[in-house]
Amino acid sequence: MIHGLQRATVIAVVFISAAAAGFSFYQHQAPAAEAAPAGGGRHAALIGTARPAFSLPDLQGRQHHISEWSGRVIALNFWATWCPPCLKEIPELIKLQTEYGGQGLQIIGIALQKPAEVVAFAREHGMNYPLLAGEMPVVRVAEDYGNDIGALPYTVVIDRHGRIAFIKQGPVTATEMKRVLRPLL
Repeated sequence: MIHGLQRATVIAVVFISAAAAGFSFYQHQAPAAEAAPAGGGRHAALIGTARPAFSLPDLQGRQHHISEWSGRVIALNFWATWCPPCLKEIPELIKLQTEYGGQGLQIIGIALQKPAEVVAFAREHGMNYPLLAGEMPVVRVAEDYGNDIGALPYTVVIDRHGRIAFIKQGPVTATEMKRVLRPLL
């Protein structure tokens, strides 16, 4: 048991360190690079493929499977309360869910934290979309969706047919998301 706990702790520390490095890299990029979707490599290979299946708990501990939102355009947003660029994009995601939810958009926030650490934050910020959370299970889901370096935020858009349509490493803007979402809705 201790060995497994130590392994999980090491992996979580590596993931958090990678997220911090990604944030530092993001802070020093030129503004033009900010809006570019993740390109090349594994990200490009995932575009057009079927979404990986997963289940994660919500903030009350109830398990949810990605298939609950089948038939909708899904925007998975991997984030954390301690991630400054994540916090910057949350108001944009709230607005997008309000504007496009009736047309079939479902944003799903996936926090790299214990569910209990997210409850007060979500309430305070008026997050109007489902929130799932966890530590190692979230790391595995993020990896399945192409996030091999642990970047946060990380957004994946899935079309109504369950195919990955867009991947963005780093924060998204409402303008960028509208460009991606409108043809899918």
